[in-house]
Amino acid sequence: MRELWRKPFWPLVVLLLLNLVLAPGFFAVRLQDGRLYGSLVDILHNGAPVALMALGMTLVIATRGIDLSVGAIVAICGAVTCAWIAASPDPTSPGAAIGGIGVALGLAVALGAWNGFLVSVLGIQPIIATLVLMTAGRGLAQLVTDGQIITVNNPLFSAIAGGELLAVPLTVIVAAAVYALVALATRRTALGTLVEAVGINPAASRLAGVRARTLIWTVYVFSALCAGVAGLMISSNVNAADANNAGLWLELDAILAVVIGGTSLAGGRFSITGTLFGALTIQTLTTTILSLGIPPEVSLVFKAVVVIVVCLLQSPKARALLGRRRRRRGAAGGAPPADPPPGPPTPDPDRADGAATPIPAQRSTP
Repeated sequence: MRELWRKPFWPLVVLLLLNLVLAPGFFAVRLQDGRLYGSLVDILHNGAPVALMALGMTLVIATRGIDLSVGAIVAICGAVTCAWIAASPDPTSPGAAIGGIGVALGLAVALGAWNGFLVSVLGIQPIIATLVLMTAGRGLAQLVTDGQIITVNNPLFSAIAGGELLAVPLTVIVAAAVYALVALATRRTALGTLVEAVGINPAASRLAGVRARTLIWTVYVFSALCAGVAGLMISSNVNAADANNAGLWLELDAILAVVIGGTSLAGGRFSITGTLFGALTIQTLTTTILSLGIPPEVSLVFKAVVVIVVCLLQSPKARALLGRRRRRRGAAGGAPPADPPPGPPTPDPDRADGAATPIPAQRSTP
């Protein structure tokens, strides 16, 4: 039981059991118009953007960094794609959607390269380097949209979030494929070991021949690319670009998912599977709050409480403190401790050989 609290899946299991008791229809899944529907499907579908952002954030944090700009990149990519489609001669053509998607993802890669340049080349602290783009990026998205909500009606673009493959939403398939590729690259090759080495000690890894600067640069580019794909999913889900609200505070959800998954914020140790469970936990909590009729404004408070509880239960110091208190209560209410076993006989200094003087047996008085 003590080892169970260290696993990243137990918060998700607790939330699912809570829904099983409070909302029995939570687990109902139905097939309609060739697509699966239900609360569980909604969790996977709506949680795919956060899961992708958390995946990129995992590798960044593993290199002892942080990326606060992913929410702004979500807004920028959605704004650029919708603006490109709306300004094209035929906004409903597949070519307009492909062009907008290509420009948006290319811009995401460029923004990630900018973050990586500030961190790895100029040596700026990651939280400061990405805070610059977090602040300026949303303003850039508002410049692209002119402060307005741009709506589009492009079938190919709508299929990103509304399409399905074998009745499974396309967003779930894309997120699962990216997770599988990253897991294979980090656990079946030396890439994962190199990332952990850079996160544990960048100077030592550089002296050992690891190209730490290139690796750090690459993880920031990958994080921005994941955020760009998430931005396409979010804007495609509503067929619009809202530069003010798209991706707002999603960088915090991504960081929370990484923390719940067990990745060390100090760098080095990371878990791809744990991050996936963390992202699903965040989305399940949001869906549970909405299904129970709790106002959405209160969801941030519930998220904070859940994250604090999970972090405390996963903290070694908190577990050690609880263990000491449990042992003290057991010692206070249990049986008195038994006498220690007798030790070896003490040598007698009066004897030449240093042996212990035998104790004569006492005779009973008749």
